[in-house]
Parts: sequence; C-alpha cells; structure tokens
Amino acid sequence: MARGSRSLRKVAECLKQLPCAPGRRELQSRNNVRYRLSCGILMMRVPPLLGAVMPRQAVALPTRSFFNFADSLSKRKEYSERRIIGYSMQEMYNIVADVEHYRHFVPWCKKSELVFSRSGFFKAKLTVGFPPVVETYTSLVTTVRPHLVKALCSDGKLFNHLETVWRFSPGLPGYPRTCTVDFSTSFEFRSLLHSQLAHMFFDQVAKQMVSAFERRASGLYGPETPIPRELMMEEFQQT
Repeated sequence: MARGSRSLRKVAECLKQLPCAPGRRELQSRNNVRYRLSCGILMMRVPPLLGAVMPRQAVALPTRSFFNFADSLSKRKEYSERRIIGYSMQEMYNIVADVEHYRHFVPWCKKSELVFSRSGFFKAKLTVGFPPVVETYTSLVTTVRPHLVKALCSDGKLFNHLETVWRFSPGLPGYPRTCTVDFSTSFEFRSLLHSQLAHMFFDQVAKQMVSAFERRASGLYGPETPIPRELMMEEFQQT
C-alpha cells in the first residue's frame, strides 16, 4: 500500500514538470484566443489606408476628375463656316463692318457703340447677353474693303480671348451679285461658369451668326440673287 502511494506521488510530480500540462495548455489557448480577438477589434477600429487597401480607387480621386472637367471646359472653342450668298462682296462687307448697328440684328447683342474710327480701323463697345450673363467689352476692328472684317476683344471681364473673322471673295462665275463668305470665330471665357454655359449653346449661337447677317442684307438690299442649287454644289465640290 505504501509502495503504491509513493508510485502515484512520483507520477504526479512528473506530470507537473511536463511543459505541456493540461492546465497550462488550456490557459495558453485561452490567452491566445483573447489576444487574437483583441487584435481583431483593434484592426476593425483603425480605418484602413486608402492607398494600401484600394490602390486603384486612390488614383481616381474626385478632385482629379474635377480638374480634368475644368480643363475640358477652359479650352478655346472654335467655329468656321463657308457659304455662297446671293449678295455682292460690297453689300456683305457693308453689313459686317457696320458694327454700330449690331444691336439691331446680331443675336444676343444688347448694345453697340462706335468709340473711335479711322481708315481701316475702328474701336467699338459691345454689350452681349448670355442669360443670365450680360457683359460689355471693347472690340478692335480691322477692315480691308471689301475683302475682310476682323474683330478682336481687347478688354472685358468675360473673355480671355475673342476673335471673329469675315472674309469675302467672288461667288459663282456668271453671277456678279454673289459672293463667298468665310466666317470663323474663336473664344475662351475667363470664368469656368461662363465656359459651362457657352458649352451648352455655343453651336446654336455660332450657326445663327451668318444667317443673321444674311437676313440683314435681305432687309437692306432686297431679295438675294437666285442661285441654282446644282451650281452651288458644284462650286463647293471644287473648293
């Protein structure tokens, strides 16, 4: 009996000296569980870095796309058109060079006033209205009778750049009261808001410009010279 109890005590002492005793294993496993859970909570509370977790989304930031949009709106806009019209070069030149009366027939022109004039050059003040914007600027106009009228904006808060060029050349052979009109315009607004507004109706304004001067010629000089459609198409194909 005494020999059996001594054997049990030796077994118990051996078990205590083992590194992976059952009691210690349970404690370590519990500690490991607590450690992992606490780390998981901390990771959830700390917001992930945008560039580290989502590198592709971090490149396409909203600010960047906004600047791309601003750049596209700030670009200079251009428009050009060629027409064969049933009025002479001199008649069309007279109408285009008469900047003082633009307020009566030019789309969105509210006021037009001649400030200074000499041979081949004059200065005019124009007020234009692009709802809800109304702005006054000075236009420097160079003329070569009856071939050219070129207008350039010299000041004003509305435009960084504004240039309009009219060129007049002979029309159809055998039709002396006809001419070829080449119209071009380019402009750039100072304000991003104005650029956005212009982007919406730029084509509409530009395409109405030549028609407005043609209607003015009809009111001043009567009906235009009838031009056979086939001759007009042939002339355009040659040019």
